[in-house]
Amino acid sequence: MEPVTARQTWRTLEPLHGMIYFAGEADAAYTAVGLDPGPMGYFASRSAAMGAVGSEVVIATFFNFNPALVRSVIPAAWRRASPEAVLAARLEAADAALRRALGDAVTGPDMAEAARLVRTAAEAACGRPQGRALFAAHAQLPWPEPDHLVLWHGQSLLREFRGDGHVGLLLGEDLGPVEALVLHAASGEVGASALRASRQWSSAEWQAGVDALRARGWVAADGDLALTDEGRSVRQRIEDRTDLLALAPYEAIGEDGCRRLRQLARPWSKAVVEGGLLSS
Repeated sequence: MEPVTARQTWRTLEPLHGMIYFAGEADAAYTAVGLDPGPMGYFASRSAAMGAVGSEVVIATFFNFNPALVRSVIPAAWRRASPEAVLAARLEAADAALRRALGDAVTGPDMAEAARLVRTAAEAACGRPQGRALFAAHAQLPWPEPDHLVLWHGQSLLREFRGDGHVGLLLGEDLGPVEALVLHAASGEVGASALRASRQWSSAEWQAGVDALRARGWVAADGDLALTDEGRSVRQRIEDRTDLLALAPYEAIGEDGCRRLRQLARPWSKAVVEGGLLSS
C-alpha cells in the first residue's frame, strides 16, 4: 500500500471528527457540565481521556499551543467537571452534531459498513500505542455503540495516531511549536494569521519563529512568507514520513477497504462542511 493512502483516507474522513472542535453542540454540552466554552472546553475535552492531567502534560501532547493559553484553563477545568463528565459531554455533542448534519444517514446500512471499516483500522492502531501518548489515552476508552459514533470515535483514534507520529517527526527536525506553525503557514495551505491567533502566539513570538526558519534557509528571506526549495523539501519529508507512520492501521483494511471507506464518507464529510459544523 502506498503511504499516501493514509493521508487521502484521513483527510476524507477528518471533517467527521474535526467538527467536534467547532460545532455549537460541543460548547453547549461543555457549558452544561460547568466548563467555559472556547479554550476550556477544547483543552479539557481533548485531554480528558488522559484523566485530570496538569497543564504541562497538555502542553506536551498538544504541542503547538501557547503554554500560557493551556495554563489559563488547565487544571482549572478539572475543578469544575471530572474527566468522565467531560468525555460524556463530548460524546453527547458528537451524537447531536452528526445527527444534525447527516440526518437519516446515521442509521443507514452505509453507515454500518463505514463503521466496521473504521473500527477495523482503528483497532489495528490500538495494537501500536508505543510513543503515542495522546492516542493511547483515547484508545483505552470504550467503543460507543451507535454506528455513527463508532465512525466518529474510530476517526478520532486514527487522527490522534497520525498526530502523535507527526509531532515526533517535528521534534526530529528540531522544530519548536511556533516554527512548526510557521513552516505550515509558509506552505500556503493555511493562513499565518489564523494559525497564530488560534494558538495564541504573540506577534513577537511568531516573528521569532519566522526568523529561526529564515536562519535555517527554509523560509524566504524577503517578501511574503514562503518556503525556499530546501524548506519545501523538509516539509515534504515530514509529510511523507507522517503518512508512512500512519499507514499500518489502513493496511488492516487494504486498498479496497480504504477506497470504499472514502467513497462512503465523502458525502457525509461534505454535509458536515456545508452544514457549517466546522465554523459554528
